[in-house]
This record gives sequence, structure tokens and C-alpha cells, in this order.
Amino acid sequence: MDYRDLLEQHFGHSEFRAGQVEVIDSLLAGRSALALFPTGGGKSLCYQLPALIFDGLTLVVSPLIALMKDQVEALQVKNIEAARLDSTLDRAEVNGIYDKMENGTLKLLYVAPERLANDGFIRRLRRCRIDLMAVDEAHCISEWGHNFRPDYLKLAELAGSLKIPRVLALTATATPRVAGQIRERFGIGEDDQIQTGFSRPNLIFGVFPCAESERDDLLVEKVSGQAPGASIVYVTLQQSAERVAGVLKRAGLNARAYHAGMKDEHRAEVQDGFMAGSIEIVVATIAFGMGIDKSNIRHVYHYNLPKSLENYVQESGRAGRDGETATCNILACADDLTVLENFIFGDTPSSTALKSLVEHVMLQGREFSISRYDLSVSRDIRPSVVSTALTYLELEKVIIPKGPFYGGSRVQLIRNFDDVLAGHTPGRQHFLTKLFETGKKGWRWHTFDIAESAHELGETEERVRKAINYLADMGDAIVQPSGLRHAYALAAETDHTVASLTEMLVERFEASEAGEIERLGLVVELCESGECLQAQLVRYFGDEMESCGQCGVCTGEHTGGTLPQSRRVEIDLEMAAIIQQTKMEGHPALRQPRQIARFLSGLSSPATTRARLQRDERFGALAEVPFLDLLDHISAL
Repeated sequence: MDYRDLLEQHFGHSEFRAGQVEVIDSLLAGRSALALFPTGGGKSLCYQLPALIFDGLTLVVSPLIALMKDQVEALQVKNIEAARLDSTLDRAEVNGIYDKMENGTLKLLYVAPERLANDGFIRRLRRCRIDLMAVDEAHCISEWGHNFRPDYLKLAELAGSLKIPRVLALTATATPRVAGQIRERFGIGEDDQIQTGFSRPNLIFGVFPCAESERDDLLVEKVSGQAPGASIVYVTLQQSAERVAGVLKRAGLNARAYHAGMKDEHRAEVQDGFMAGSIEIVVATIAFGMGIDKSNIRHVYHYNLPKSLENYVQESGRAGRDGETATCNILACADDLTVLENFIFGDTPSSTALKSLVEHVMLQGREFSISRYDLSVSRDIRPSVVSTALTYLELEKVIIPKGPFYGGSRVQLIRNFDDVLAGHTPGRQHFLTKLFETGKKGWRWHTFDIAESAHELGETEERVRKAINYLADMGDAIVQPSGLRHAYALAAETDHTVASLTEMLVERFEASEAGEIERLGLVVELCESGECLQAQLVRYFGDEMESCGQCGVCTGEHTGGTLPQSRRVEIDLEMAAIIQQTKMEGHPALRQPRQIARFLSGLSSPATTRARLQRDERFGALAEVPFLDLLDHISAL
């Protein structure tokens, strides 16, 4: 059958979109490819259709659980054997997927990149025939990209070790430099980079410079006067989402807030209402929209400046996927820069924290395991930054990953403990009684540290795990794994020292910080330039186009110029007193200058979160002060 027949038979389309045929032809010829399509350009079909032709499995790596869920459900409706593996599935569902992998009936399997660090899962993959690995959001592999994820760095090596014959990398936002790095990592030839162009003729871009005090009224004016249709208003902070949604509601507009601080059920209610059309406007942090497939979004507003041009293109690209006209506007105020820069500077770990992390790893012994969570809290480094640092140590061949495992279990008994014991032999009754004495009893759940329980009982960890899992198998308990740990081996030989490794990590994180600041500066340049907005965006991604003729600059609505900004906030005597008081108290979570600067800037960290310091009235008290000014002042004390 001609694969064009499969397009109509399985996907209901009579013709391909631009670039899809070229990508599919490359894959069917046995070559890897890079699909550089705009948001909504039909990237997923480029691996879904070949998956029906290949005899083996197509492994899809995606960081977006919402996207995986939506795509798997859509494929299953089409009677295509597809599945996803994520933390929301129970053991029976996971085992059912494993069975289909082994018997060869599964065509597409969606996983997050983190799952590919699981040694047990890799062993299962080695028993399968995998004909294609599709890597979504492939720009995450590049340290020069806007959303670098350390787990992506290992995907190319993994594809080689699994002997996967072809890889399809997919992204909507990659500069020429990032695209080159993707091709290099996955061995993709230049001719197999299929780029359909970044121009979106149906999107009308606009920049509206405004002072911070004018922004609410300007937003209400724009939204009230716009053509009907679904709208997203993007903001930087969670509290801004709530406040701005309130401003719009008081103006009589159908608006709701959405951010990561809301309860899961409330977020789901907003998302479902927006998808169904009962909620017209969502005011959201960038958490909203990732993987959301709503084609008729008519308006996207950036109430605050986006943090990069990649983010702006990606977020604006959620509008007008149906091909109809849509507007994408920035309410541009330079006062946003302090908060955005503070996030960037606050994320960079101190050299002291990095040195402590390296020492901890290097002194563990030949084989060891660590909890990234515990390491994050004890060194006060965000978990994602800990993961990045450990990945760099892996790439330097200092540590060898042996895979993640759960070091604990949470057990909820379904029946009374005496009734559970009644069904066992006296020897097993004695063992279970002693086992439960080693756990921590909560209101509903017993929590076990497997290694500690085994040590107290004088038994192997394997016997403790089997006993706990047996209770679940017999229907006597609900068992949940807990305490994720990662096993490593220290390299037998290395030229590195603690000092050299610390220096390497400091250089990498400082380079990342500089790159983020540079990307933020390019957003300001876009807003202040008097040149066609869409032409600037297209050029940034390596294309050229004539003026679009319809953006705010082309129509004369925006002529460029310096963005409005209130005076730069400088540290006064009252602020200095707050800094001095915070330092003198010597709170354990605020020992280092960078920790104090984060705290006063309103940037949470593992240590301040654990100590519940967000409740302190000084948390965020100096959020308007540039982070580096704060850090310099604190360091000088």
C-alpha cells in the first residue's frame, strides 16, 4: 500500500502538509532526520505514519505528559496500538504495556526522557525491535537552547547502544546554532534537516509599550475591543495570574487564572473549560499551553515580557493553528526585566554549593546511591540543577550511572493488621510483625526505608521488598514506591580533582546564565526595534522574509524606541536594615550570600521551602532590587 493511502485511511487527511513527505521519505530510506516545523505544523504525523509501516516499535521521547496522553488517546481511537508510560499508571497497566512490547503488537510507545535512565526499562527495550526513535522538543538537547534538559544529552548515546537504525528529532524553536548541535548529536545530515520556514502569515504580531501603571487598563482595553475568540494572557508570576484574572473579571470578561500553585482539580477544571469553550480567557504562567491542542485560539497576550524569543514564538504559536487570523501582542514594559533577570541569576548555584556536591559524590566510595532530593535540600540547589550537575559528571566519565530505584515503600493496609496476619504461617507472621515495627506509622500509611528495615531485621533488602509486594499481590495492602534514588559507580581512573570538577561546573552554569541574559536582551531588542516584527523573528531562526505588511510596525502602530521603565530601584537605608537583620539572624537556610539574596528576592529554594520561610514577611521584600545588586551588598557585609 502507498503510504499516502495510510494518510486518509488512518488519519483522515487527503494531503500532506509542507515538509511531511520529505521527512517521511528520509525515514523510510533508513536515514535520521530533523523536522524543524512551526508550532502546529504537523510534526507528530512524521513519526506516527511511518510507525504503521515499520515492523518494530517506534519509541517517542517527550517531556510533555499532557501531549503524550492526548496523542495516545487520539491514536487509540483510530485503532492504532499506542501507549504511554508515566507515573500516573498503576502496576497492572504498566505490565500490560510490557506484554505488548514483548509480543510485538505495540506500534508506538511514548515515554519521558527520565524513564530512559531506568536500567530495568532499558533491559526491556533491548528485547524489542525498535525501528525509530522520535525525540520531541529536540532543542532541549542543546546547552545553547532555551530549555536545556540534561536527560536529553544521553539520548544519542542510548540510541546507538540500542542499535536504533534511525532517529527523528522534532522542534519548533531551534536557531541555526541549536539545529547544528542537534544534527551533530544524532548524526543527521544537512540534507535531512527539513525546515518549512518560521513565518506564520496568519499571525499578526504587535508590541504596545506601556508603563507598569498603565498595563492593566491597556489589557482590558485590548481584550474588550478584540474580535471574539479564545484568548491566553501569559504572565511571569503565579500571583500575577490571579491578580490579572481578577482585573479582567471585574471588567465583565470571562477570565480564569491557571498556574502551578493551584490544586490539580482546579487546574484541570480551567483547562477543560477552556478546551470546551465555556472559559474564554485564561491568564496563565507558561505552564499552560504545553501540549494543549486547541486549534482556534484567536489571541495571545504577553502581559509580561517573554524570557526569550524562542519562548515568545512557542507561546504565540499556540494561536491560529486552524489557519485563521490571530493576534499576538506584547504589553512591553522594561520594569519586567528585574524579575526575569532575578530568576536567571537566582537559579545559578554558588561555587560553594557545587564544591560541596562534588565532594559528596567523590567521597561515596566505589559504588553508591544518592537521593537527588536529599542532595538538593542539603546543598540548597534546585533538583533540576542537581540533575544537570550529575549529568555533566557522567559526561566527563567521572561517574557511571547504574539506574534509578526506589529506596522505600509506602504501605496502606486494606484490612486490620491482625486479619492480615491470620492468613500466614507463624514464621511469616513473626517476620511481618517485626517488619512493621521498623516502619513509620502515619494516619493511613506505613513508610519504610528498605535499607534501614533490612538492617534492623538482619535480612536482605530483597526479602523486605518481596514481603511488602506480596501484601499488595494478596490484596491486603496498597503499596506505593517512595524515596527515589540513583545508583552510580565511581570511575576506576580519572584525572579530575574536586577543584577541577568544581571549576568545570561553575564555568558551565555561568555560561548558561550568560546565555539566558543574552536571550532576554534580544526580546527587548525586538520590542524596541522599528523593523517588521515577524521578519525579525524569522531571521533569528535562520530564515529571511520580506516585511509581513500587517504587524504593528508595518502598519505604523508601533515605531520602536526605548521601552518605558520606572527608576531603577536602589538599596536604601530601610532595605539595608532588612538585609542586615536577615544576615544577623543566621538562619541555617540563609547562611550564604546567594541564599539571602534569593530569599529577599522572593525566589524559593529547597532549603527555604523546607524551612517554610516563604511565610516570613521578608520573603520577596526586595523583589524590585536587581539580584546582583543585592548579592554584592550582602557579600560586602
